[in-house]
Order: sequence, then C-alpha cells, then structure tokens
Amino acid sequence: MNTTNNLKIAIDGMGGDFAPQVPVEGAILAAKRGASQILLVGDEEILKKELSKYETEGLPIKIIPSEGIIHDHESPALALRQKPKSSILVATNLVKTGMADAIISMGSSGATMAAAVVILGTINGIERPAIGGPIIGSAPNQVILDLGSNIDCKPSNLVGFGVLGSVFSQVLLGIESPKIGILSVGSEEGKGNGLVKETTKLFHKSGLNFIGNVEGNDLLTGRADVVVCDGFVGNVILKLVEGFGRGFAKQLKETLSNHMNNQDLERLLNEFSQKNNIVDSRGGGPVFGVNGVSIIGHGSSSAKTVDRAVDLALMCINTKLIEEMNNQTPDIMSTISN
Repeated sequence: MNTTNNLKIAIDGMGGDFAPQVPVEGAILAAKRGASQILLVGDEEILKKELSKYETEGLPIKIIPSEGIIHDHESPALALRQKPKSSILVATNLVKTGMADAIISMGSSGATMAAAVVILGTINGIERPAIGGPIIGSAPNQVILDLGSNIDCKPSNLVGFGVLGSVFSQVLLGIESPKIGILSVGSEEGKGNGLVKETTKLFHKSGLNFIGNVEGNDLLTGRADVVVCDGFVGNVILKLVEGFGRGFAKQLKETLSNHMNNQDLERLLNEFSQKNNIVDSRGGGPVFGVNGVSIIGHGSSSAKTVDRAVDLALMCINTKLIEEMNNQTPDIMSTISN
C-alpha cells in the first residue's frame, strides 16, 4: 500500500453515460487538488484526445491502456470472460496487483461488482457482497443495503450486510454502536415474511446492536443507522427515492416560478438537489464485502461527482475500511453459524 501522500486511484475512463468526457474531466479536477495520483484506464487514443482539450501539463495523471467496454445491457459474468482487457477489468486488476489503491467506475454497476468479486475476492465470512450506502436526504448517514446486487437472499446474507454496514458506519460516519434494523411491513417482531423472521433470529445471536424491524416510513427519520433488505426491495427503494426527488423538484419549480425570480429559484432547487441527492454528493458508494476499495457511481454522474468519488475512495483507504471489515466480520459471522 502506498503512503497517504502517494495514493493512486484508478478511474474507469470508459465508464458512464457521458464517457470519456466526464471521467476525464473528473480525473483532472481530482488531480488538480493533488490529493492523489490518477490512473485513467481506457482506450489510449480516445483518452489522449480527450485530455488534449485541457491544460494537463504537470498533473499527476497517467493513462493505462485497455481494450473494450462492458455495457449495462451485457451479462457481467459473460462479459468478464469475453472482454478480459476491458477498462473495468484492467482498472480492478490495478488494485489487485497493488498498482492502485482504489478503483472508481461510473459504468455498468453489474460489471464493476462482478469484477470486484472475481478479482479482489470477498472478505472472510461474507458469501455475497452488496452495494449500498446513504440515499435519503432526511437521513444522510443512514446506510441501506443491499440496493440491487442480490435479488434473492437468505438470512445469513442479510446478517452479513448488517455487519458490513455497521463497520462502514463506525469507520466512515463515526457512529460508535450503529443501530441495525431489518426492513419489514411492521415494526413488531414477528411481522414480515419468512426471510425477515429467520434473519431476525440470526441477528439476535450476532451480538450486533439489532433493534428489530423498521418500516418504510422509518427510513425518512433514520431510526436505524443501518437498514438491511434483499436487493429486490432495496433497488425499488433506491429508484423510488430518485424518482421522487426529481418529481418533487419539478413540482416545486412549477409552483414557485410565479412567486420567485429565476436566480433565487435556481439557488433553492440546487440546494434541494444537493441535500437530497446523497449518492451524487458523496460520489457513489463502495462495493461492500470485497477485499479492496471499489467505488460505484451513477452512469449519469457529472465530473464533480467523479471528483467527489475520489475523495470517498481516499476516505475508505485512509480509515482502513477494508482492514476493519476483515477484522470484525469473521468473528461476528461465526456466531450465527454455531
């Protein structure tokens, strides 16, 4: 691992809806701040052409050549075999070999997740890694997982998510003893489907700060610091929150357009967006449960979002998040198997 002042962040230069423009501009923003060296991974000629549009002399940016892109519509498992030199695989391999300290991609979340699992491997005791993090503006430090990578789960998977979310809350958010809840249709114990009921039994054995069931309306208040659910439910929540934010902003603009001048209205809408678009404001979220820092962002991310993702990656590295997950997870998971 590199020293704090010499950290290297690999950015998937071909990932995202607006690649290579957005990843390249984001890499430049991060490089200008001097917080780390940037390894920009992708088609060499395309990246050189994009970089030539900016003044980059002296900036700590290096191009790492790759061949091919894995798109959202492709099967991640199949694409990993068919495109072994794709940008996401090359970038993730840089972390595996120690040439980079973290990888960031705004491309296919499935491919980013699959590459992290296959190349970096999983933390001891974790059967299935997950994606997650804070997503709700009124509860900016509430971690929800899984948000879509594991559609069908078994009870031990959800406990694993709880462990990973708890460590993340402790290390990155400074919450000493995170409260963990399982998302269900009622707050009383015993309410919920078979998965919820069986998972509850395991959580009681885990020694974690488990507070029982939480309901959908509890997500807005942050009643639990960590909320676990299967990826099917989690992804529905994620898309609902994103859609509600856009819809509410539109309604707000239509309602206030005749009562405020354009400058004040735009300022208000920008403030609303920043407070409620937690994923964008943090740059993305880590893949929970793999042995390395892998950050997934939205395909529609801006250059500023990519820049913020670099900061998130640096936080994960400097707080030794992966080491802490490896330290805590095996012992806790062993308690539920006895």
